[in-house]
Amino acid sequence: MNRSKIIAILTGAISIILAIVYLILVQLLDYRDMKPAPISQFDQAPAIISDYWQIDKITEV
Repeated sequence: MNRSKIIAILTGAISIILAIVYLILVQLLDYRDMKPAPISQFDQAPAIISDYWQIDKITEV
């Protein structure tokens, strides 16, 4: 086998191993018991401020 074919097989194997490790890690993190933050930690509802400017043209008659 020539060198480029060996490197291609090696990088493909590393890619497959990394993909399997990633899938296992995602599954482990997905099995954790995720609880939402208590409402008492939020003091007030977020405020949304909008500012809009409009300049009308003045026409002379």
